[in-house]
This record gives sequence, C-alpha cells and structure tokens, in this order.
Amino acid sequence: MFLKPVCLLTAVTSVFILSACSDNNQLPAPLSEGLVYCSEGNPESFNPQLGTSGTTVDATSAQLYDRLIDYDAEQQQFIPALATQWQAFDQGTRYRFKLRQQVAFHQTAWFQPSRPFNADDVLFSFNRWLNEQHPYHNVGGGRYPFFRSSGLMRLIKRVERVDDHTVDFWLNQADSSFLANLATDFNVILAAEYGAQLLAQGTPSDIDRLPIGTGPFVFDEFRKDFVIRYRNHPDYWRSQPHITQLVYVITPNANKRMLKLLTGECDVIPYPLIDELAQLDTQAEIEVASAVNPSLSFWAFNTKRPPFDNPLVRQALAHAINRPAIIQTIYGGKARLASGMLPETSWAYSAEPQAYPYDPAKAIELLQQAGYPNGFSMNIWAMPVQRAYNPNAQRMSELMQADLARIGVQADIISYEWNTFRQRLARGEHDSVLIGWVADNADPDNFFRPILSCAATRSGNNRTQWCDPEFDQLLVEAITETEPQQRKQLYQRIENYVMQQAPLVPIANSLRFQAHRADIQGVELPPYGGLSFRKARRLTDAPL
Repeated sequence: MFLKPVCLLTAVTSVFILSACSDNNQLPAPLSEGLVYCSEGNPESFNPQLGTSGTTVDATSAQLYDRLIDYDAEQQQFIPALATQWQAFDQGTRYRFKLRQQVAFHQTAWFQPSRPFNADDVLFSFNRWLNEQHPYHNVGGGRYPFFRSSGLMRLIKRVERVDDHTVDFWLNQADSSFLANLATDFNVILAAEYGAQLLAQGTPSDIDRLPIGTGPFVFDEFRKDFVIRYRNHPDYWRSQPHITQLVYVITPNANKRMLKLLTGECDVIPYPLIDELAQLDTQAEIEVASAVNPSLSFWAFNTKRPPFDNPLVRQALAHAINRPAIIQTIYGGKARLASGMLPETSWAYSAEPQAYPYDPAKAIELLQQAGYPNGFSMNIWAMPVQRAYNPNAQRMSELMQADLARIGVQADIISYEWNTFRQRLARGEHDSVLIGWVADNADPDNFFRPILSCAATRSGNNRTQWCDPEFDQLLVEAITETEPQQRKQLYQRIENYVMQQAPLVPIANSLRFQAHRADIQGVELPPYGGLSFRKARRLTDAPL
C-alpha cells in the first residue's frame, strides 16, 4: 500500500485532490515490484464515461475498469470480457449478453462490496447516461460526449435485466457499429452498490473521484499536477497483474519526461520527442516502441463564426496550408499525409486523393470569390500537450501562421492549460483549432459520427460546430447497411462530401511512439483505445 491508513482515511473524507502525509511528498523512486509511468497531463476525472480525453482514458479505463466485451485487433474480432457470450435477435435490434460470474469489485477504505458483479451493475452503468431521470445522470455535468456523438444515446432503446447474469439491449434500429462502440474504453462498468451507498451519504460525485471498478488496479491517491497511485487488485478475475504498484507521475514537459526516463525516474513515457527517437534507440537501457495508429490530426474551423460559415473561405484556408512541409517538420517524416478522414488502417479507406493540395494562388482566388480580397484576422488554438496525432501543435500552428500570412490572413496563436483548453473549446470560443482523433474501434463510422455529426455538435465533441442534415443522413445509410462493399462505397461518398464542405482540413495519420526502460515488458501500444498495464512486468536480466 502507498498510503498509511491514517492518510487514506483523511483522503476519503476530504476532497478529490487527496490529502497526503509528509512521506508522500517526494516523487516515487524506481519500484522493484511496480512501475512508474510519466504521464503528459492530469485526467479530467476517473470515469471515462464523462469525456473523450486520451489522457483520461490512458489513466483510467483499462486500469480501473472492465467492459462487457473487448476487441482483439490481431484476430479482428470481439472477445468476451465481463460478458462471456452474446447473440443478436430480431433482425439485429436486440442483443442478449450472458454475464461472467464471481467477478469482484475493488475493496477500499471507502467501499466494501457485499456481492460480486451482476446485471444490476450493467443497468446502473448504462442507464446513468441513457436515462435523463437516472439519479446519476447529471452528476459530473451530464454531457457524456462519446455516447451522444457516437449515436449510442439514440440507438439504445432500453437495457433490461433478464436475470442476475443476463441482460438484453433493445435497439431502435439495426446498427453495424453497435458492438464496436460497446467495446470502446468509454463503456466501463461501475458498481451499482457503490452508487447507492454514495447517494445515501449525499456524496454522489465521489463515484467519479474515488473510483470503484472491477479492473486490474485499485485507486489509492491523486494529487493534481503531481501523482496518481494505484495498487494491484488481489481478487482480479483475469490473471493477476505482475506489478503490485502503478504510479503515474504527471510530467507535461516532453523534455523532462525524456530526462526522467534516461535517469530511471520513469519506467515508461508517452510521446517521446520525434527528433530524439534515433538517439534513444542507441541507448542499451532504453527501448522505443511504435505502432500504426488509427488516428487523424486535423485543423477544425468553427463554422458558427463568420467568415468560417462560408465554405469558400474554408476551402481557401485548406489550400493555403503546406501540409507536406508539416509532415516533414513536425513529424520528422514519421507520418502519412492524410488524404481524407479515414486512415490507411481502415477497411473503408480509398487511395484516391481527396484533401486539398497546397495552392496559395487558388486560396487567394477563393477568398476573392468569398468577398475577402484583403484577407482577415483569425486565431488558431494550439493544444498545450502532445498527443499521438500531433507531437507539437504549437510549432505546427507557427508554420500555418506563416502560410496564412502569404494569402493576407493574419492568425494569432492561442493556448491554455489542457483541461481549460478543452472546456473552452467545447463552449465554441475558438475560430479554429489544431486537434485530432484516435479511433476507439475498427469501424469507419468512428471517424465520422464522433467528430462531425450533429449529435457530436450538441455534445461539445464536434470542434467544427458543423451540423449538416445531409451528412447525418449519409451516416445513417452507412451504419444500417450490412454488406461491407456497399458500406465502403457509402463511406467514400461521405469522404467526398466532407472534402467539398471542408469543415476541417485533414493533416496527418501518424505513428504512435512510446519509450520504456529495457527491464520493462508487456506495456504494449494498443491499435485502439488507451494504455493497459495489466500485463506489464519488470525483468531481472535486462541491461542496466
């Protein structure tokens, strides 16, 4: 355990940023039976249902929780998790799930479960965001952006308890993406008994701040901008984690993360600096992992604000940006120029070029047609953190600023602390923003509905504020089609429509990098979703 009992009791009865005793005020030393991960930022909460931040997902989903089903990328199929089997009925409008038995929830100083996981926990977890009358629906803000933007809120009619270990999902229509969305990091299972206890205590918000799940690790402590501490779950239903302690050290600065890795203060770091990768590979004690990342970096325009409500202006700005130069400068050539919304990893991808080529003369011509012969002023919001899809948004925005000046557009660069950045972005305070998306599952719908649909606009997840009924109708046609080749053709129509309207400019499909000490094994980069430390282990015969 990380905390002495008196410290933990103080933490439980106080606030989210937990109190700490003096012996916890130092950064953790290398752990002989644990692992130190230097994270790029703070989680927004400890419940991934509430947001779509990759930082939050990496810190919570696979560490604290389980889902009904998982997706095996190698086998390209859905596999059992808390549900052992499932079957579709009624032309795909009803799914029955058989639930795993004897799955234990976490035991902590603030919650002692009296029973294992059952159907009541499934209903509690899904009805929280499905049912506006649910006592927990508005706890944490009640936005649930993934579930709104992916269409799950409209798709699922109800969830029914058949018996202790069987649940039925009733859908309003057949949907080819239903199982894929169910297997994402956002569909975690919470403890209904814990929820009832917190309601009785009058502290329902603690469910997202002092989390309880069935996952491989148990939450111990969080101190903002400093540290998150977990310990292994001794009654975990899968194979026990190899590490007994998992520590996240919050380290936003990439150079500091690199230094901590080299000195052994960190065992694993995300997003190593692109220009340092070659040097890291020569270090015997450091290993660099990379994976094809189903991601998209893009420049989104706030189409609710003039002049970005004019498609001609958006097209002009798209032509003004030298995207090939961005690939070389920002990604060091370790990314592909995006040809559209879908990356090459998608089965619906088409090699036909669709995105706008670099053409400043065409950009000036389009601005004149739109009524802006002398250009205008605007801002570009640049993320303050590194993400897999964009290793340096600040530098990228500077390159774009210079490109825009050549066509008479003056761009100011704006940034904030990450959580503040996301909150203000959701309120639509930006003119444009450099942002991106990492796929949650293998279905091509995941690159459209959560990013550009009208539902995504209402949830605050659509950074373009673009709501187009014709586009939404195309999405409906694609998800209700069951024949793969027909679906692929529909997604090509959708790609073409997005490129014509240009609510955003696709920039890059990147690789995802991670660096770790050579004595660490089993921390793999998943093709979809967040990190998992369940299989992580420390070797004894690695180079020192």
